[in-house]
Amino acid sequence: MTQHDFDIVVIGAGPAGYHSAIRASQLGMKVALIEKDDGSGIGGLGGVCLNWGCIPSKSLLKNAELINQISEGEKWGISFEKLNIDFSKAVKRSREVSSALTQGIGYLINKNKITLFNDNAKFTSNETVILTSSKDIIKAPKFIIATGARPKSLPNLEIDKNFIITSREALDLKDSPKSIGIIGAGAIGVEFAYLFHSYSSEVMLFEMLPHLVPNEDEDVSVELEKSFSSRGIKFATNCKVLGTSIKENKVIIKYEHNGSENQYECEKVLLGVGVQPNTDNLGLEEIGVTLEKGFVSIDENMSTNIKNIYAVGDVTGKLMLAHVGFSQGAIAAEHASGETVHSLDYKEMPRCTYCQPQIASIGLTEKEARDSGRSIKTAKFPFKAVGKAIAIGDSEGFVKLITDNESGELIGAHLIGPEVTELIAEIGILKLLEGTNVELGMLTHAHPTLSEALKEAGLAISNEAIHF
Repeated sequence: MTQHDFDIVVIGAGPAGYHSAIRASQLGMKVALIEKDDGSGIGGLGGVCLNWGCIPSKSLLKNAELINQISEGEKWGISFEKLNIDFSKAVKRSREVSSALTQGIGYLINKNKITLFNDNAKFTSNETVILTSSKDIIKAPKFIIATGARPKSLPNLEIDKNFIITSREALDLKDSPKSIGIIGAGAIGVEFAYLFHSYSSEVMLFEMLPHLVPNEDEDVSVELEKSFSSRGIKFATNCKVLGTSIKENKVIIKYEHNGSENQYECEKVLLGVGVQPNTDNLGLEEIGVTLEKGFVSIDENMSTNIKNIYAVGDVTGKLMLAHVGFSQGAIAAEHASGETVHSLDYKEMPRCTYCQPQIASIGLTEKEARDSGRSIKTAKFPFKAVGKAIAIGDSEGFVKLITDNESGELIGAHLIGPEVTELIAEIGILKLLEGTNVELGMLTHAHPTLSEALKEAGLAISNEAIHF
């Protein structure tokens, strides 16, 4: 048993954790980073995001985009006689992408002189943890918890990793299933629906709320539903999954829709809803850290009720997006080192979905804005009126802006269409600088670019759009 002393210890090396560790090192602190590797493949530098989440899924979605472009090759004057589409090679490429980025994180850890421990940690006091395997003691005046979250089973939907799977297993399949039912039509659900449909799987989405991507603006949800329907992706909204059974290597999903009970038979079921925080076996309750439904409660500085212990990322349950964890991690490290920090408005975080058409949003939906009692203006500008979108053969969707009627403040932006997950950054900087639709419309945008849709939407708020 050896004792190691540090200025700050970060538990968990996912997006929030490694950002915390690197930022703390930049600020002159002696940093330890503890990352478990339990053999499940979920552990490792970069956490779920780099290893089994954001990065490999986006790699596969790029493959899906290419397949869909190739399937329309005739309109581009391109034809194939013997086209071979190999799902296993796409998965292999996604693993290589993840590996390269994980190695990059390792390089950054070494470059910033951060001491890495591959072990499980458990608090024995608010200033001490013990490592499970080595039994070493790690002591520090400051700690940051960044242990993330994991999928959980739902009633009558027990994850068995064979018939009923999570995104983790879906990203490691050797073949695309002939048929798959996806429970939950949020970002994970619609991304995998698009992916598997592109590889010729029959797909059925099940969503208990009235629309696909139910947290998005309703106009965006309706547009996505139109797009999915035209592609042949099936879905049932306002439906309740009653349970599953397995018969002759098929899963039978029983669900209630429009007042009647129905069944759907498929090879696999992907559970795209339900997570639980990784706070078990950390010793948090023993030292008095406040938890709410298992998630760590934090204030605006990312501090827990025990002020020398911080928490960041999915384990806080605030907004489970990697880039939110990035920002939380930096804030925690800065506050721990005595820096003045800014607070986060979680409604002002960009939210992106990478199916086709892509979806990106920031701020309030139209319903949320109206329910708040504000007087608002809205405007939509379609990509079918954007020259670049027509030229690249991708003109689905629109840009929708919501502004305060009195101040002109931009309070919401909702985009669906080509590369909108990149375009949303311009709206983010506009909001950060407290700009309005006037500045957005005034700014000269390069032509021809997709970003012209943002300018035209800004002008449309004042009925000044040129091309629509």
